[in-house]
Amino acid sequence: MKRREFLQAMPVAGAAIGLAGQAESTEQQTVPVRAGNSSKSSFGDIGWVWEGQGIDPGVPPSIYGLGQGARYFGLSRANFLFHPNDVHSLRLLQDYDEVTCDISKWGWEWNEDGRPACKPKGDPVTVRTEGENVARLSREFPNITGVYCDDLLGLMKQFNYSPKEFGSIRSAIRDMNPSLNLWTVVYAHEFEEKEFWTGMYPHIDVVTLWIWKSEDIVHMPQYVDQCRELFPDKPIIMGVYLRDYTKVAPIPVDLIKSQMEGIADLVEKGKLSGYSILAAVLIDGHRPQADAVRDFITAQS
Repeated sequence: MKRREFLQAMPVAGAAIGLAGQAESTEQQTVPVRAGNSSKSSFGDIGWVWEGQGIDPGVPPSIYGLGQGARYFGLSRANFLFHPNDVHSLRLLQDYDEVTCDISKWGWEWNEDGRPACKPKGDPVTVRTEGENVARLSREFPNITGVYCDDLLGLMKQFNYSPKEFGSIRSAIRDMNPSLNLWTVVYAHEFEEKEFWTGMYPHIDVVTLWIWKSEDIVHMPQYVDQCRELFPDKPIIMGVYLRDYTKVAPIPVDLIKSQMEGIADLVEKGKLSGYSILAAVLIDGHRPQADAVRDFITAQS
């Protein structure tokens, strides 16, 4: 079960939704860094944060508005999801060094009782339309450096389209802005889908690797090596969960610290190009985990 499937299977309580709190400029601006240049960057320069108000089972709405999660962790790069890709959202992120925009596409639906549910659409028409939309927006917001596909394998299976069809989507985005990177989520338990990833390889620029079960974090070095076999020339960004969705509970702080230490080691060895924290929306409900990550970044940077 993936995070998308888990969220759709759970009842969702009513929640206040909004893009609160415009992100302020940080006092010290870092030099923009593209994924893959980690050897020339500080540890803080290669960190990303999932931004946006997704709803997770058992987690109340966050006090942190769009862009405030990255600021909380002392980072200047955001993976933006869960809300429309438009000028109103992106103005809240315009002071950050880099932004990727979700094209999966996560959005909001309302149940019969009027309560919200956050679900991805993910069909090829939506993905292409969102990709072209982000490419247009990148002309006004030059800090947009990528488009982001969450749960790519699962959604392509659900909507029954092939790597070849995805390639036409990728080409359409490149035609509008050749410099936009295409990021995708790859779960460690998806490595066995080798034929799929071989077909997708030409269309992917940056891989974000996620370990679904927290007890498997101890295998992270092996997973990174396996990921490198599938994607020999692609930057790999390691996903950092604050919450174990299989247990519906925060990940133990000692495991969080262990993963961050492992990430720093793998970055030093040139095996990882960065990390992405999931998510800003979880900070206030997972304060010990978030603080452990923030303190580690501060100490390393």
